[in-house]
Amino acid sequence: MLVLRDWRRLVWWPGLAFLLAFAVLELGQLDRPIALALFYHPGSGWIGAGTGDWWARDVLHQAGRWLPRGVAALALIGWIASFGSGVLRPWRRELFYVLVGMAAVIVSVGLLKELTNVDCPWDLAGFGGTNPYVPLFGDRPDALKRAACFPGAHASSGFALLAIYFALRGRAPGTARFALWAGISVGVVFAFGQEARGAHFLSHDLTSAAIAWLLLAWLYSRLLYSKRIAPSEIQARERIREHAGREATENIP
Repeated sequence: MLVLRDWRRLVWWPGLAFLLAFAVLELGQLDRPIALALFYHPGSGWIGAGTGDWWARDVLHQAGRWLPRGVAALALIGWIASFGSGVLRPWRRELFYVLVGMAAVIVSVGLLKELTNVDCPWDLAGFGGTNPYVPLFGDRPDALKRAACFPGAHASSGFALLAIYFALRGRAPGTARFALWAGISVGVVFAFGQEARGAHFLSHDLTSAAIAWLLLAWLYSRLLYSKRIAPSEIQARERIREHAGREATENIP
């Protein structure tokens, strides 16, 4: 399990930051003003629809989905190959973590979308649709058609790439930091594209980022972190073995 310092760094502080940011968005009802300021113009509609459809839908959504799929596929191939490759064998656990971590994030967000019953912005009155706006924890009228737009699934597939950061964290810290910012950047770009289309509000994608980070951190604590052995611990174990060996030798009659 994670030591206290890493619990704070990887779970407590990020979790608190996500919670505060979400509270500000939800209690302040800021999703709609942000969408109106950045993505939706009453006269022309969503900036990622119509003339913007090519970059928001075709590039970032349709083509973009192949990036996380490709990474997950490479992780699967690498994990399978590690059973016969001496080069990949030391990375077997990390490859398995990336595969399981990405799948867990995407599946979890997809399941939550089906349970939360939250409208997409493009279905709301004032944003090109007809449905009334209902807060996340509000009482949604039963007459409305069931919705599935919270959290943001496409952004979650981008944030799922943060699995690479956790996989490299104990082996290559410099490369891990690059993977951290790369995963965040892909998730943010995917979120921007979906919000520009009217598929999600900011709080939808913020929630996806929180789920991705916290779930990956938990899996890291179970699959990778607990298996790491610090150099000092290795030396301590060697001294214990040497001491036990000397005692066994001395006790031989």
